[in-house]
Amino acid sequence: MTTAAAFPDVAADMERRRRDGSSAQLGFTYTDPGTATNVASSFPWAASIIVVAHAYLPDAGTPQRRSGAARVARFAERDHYLPLRETLDGLAVRLRADGHRAAVLCDDRRLVDRAAAVRAGVGWWGKNAMVLVPGSGPWVLLGSVVTDADLEPDEPMARDCGNCSACLPACPTGALVAPGLLDARRCLAAVLQGPGTIPRRLRGAVEDRLYGCDDCLDACPPGTRLVGRSTEDRGAVDVVDILSASDAQLLREHEHFFIPGRRVRYLRRNALVVLGNSAVTTVGASMVVGFLGHPDPLLRLHSAWAAGRIGGPLMGAALETGWRSERAADVRAEMALAMAGQ
Repeated sequence: MTTAAAFPDVAADMERRRRDGSSAQLGFTYTDPGTATNVASSFPWAASIIVVAHAYLPDAGTPQRRSGAARVARFAERDHYLPLRETLDGLAVRLRADGHRAAVLCDDRRLVDRAAAVRAGVGWWGKNAMVLVPGSGPWVLLGSVVTDADLEPDEPMARDCGNCSACLPACPTGALVAPGLLDARRCLAAVLQGPGTIPRRLRGAVEDRLYGCDDCLDACPPGTRLVGRSTEDRGAVDVVDILSASDAQLLREHEHFFIPGRRVRYLRRNALVVLGNSAVTTVGASMVVGFLGHPDPLLRLHSAWAAGRIGGPLMGAALETGWRSERAADVRAEMALAMAGQ
């Protein structure tokens, strides 16, 4: 537990990151850092914050790499927020029964939950910019209950990462530019959840990831015990299924994903990049060729990149045909690079 006092240092850091661009297209708490770092702006009656951490390993398992499949980060293997929300709702019910006001904040832009967790003594700021919890490391989801109950606050944890910096070199794109400092412009988890075109320099690093990235978490020693117990093969999805499913089906099957504007074009964009990084099957190659003529220019662009990576006479002919009829300048440029083997 901690007080409902504001987090001015966190607010200042978020504003700095917005100014220097390292927050990239991150929304959520970055939409309004002032509100996210001061719960009193949303709940003037707030006196205390109760913070709960829920470990989603080993239940989430570990996705295995295999041909034709794409990995989903463990936290999104299914909606692992459900048991956390149940716990938070139970706490809120108890507080209200005792005559207090209470509001649940879970995956909510009105609170930087990591800052509250650190001040409440739940864990410490890791060099991977995440909260690390004893026994669970970074494999936790955080949620809070804001209440007008005047509760005794806990002390912050007297612990840090010490000399360990295992997460920094583990990041495949160098997004952890310094201990505790994340450049979201390079973070694959942020890029795969963001809108627009995936930068060419990052597409190879995406490898077989469809959604999220666990590399800096996997490297974190406090979490290795849970990783070792997470032996069930979960969190791998069929790439062709993603590309062939209807919009309604994708939204239904992946409703717990954050998809910008609920537009599943971004899941298909990611799947095309995965195909470009894969030992593609005949069916997968046919999908790439088909998407070269898709009505959505974003998907034509990423399929052109995938076709160039796959190579061969079939892809070369399809790219040339597409280039002749393509009117979008950025897609034509991507096709030209693909035909040139770049």
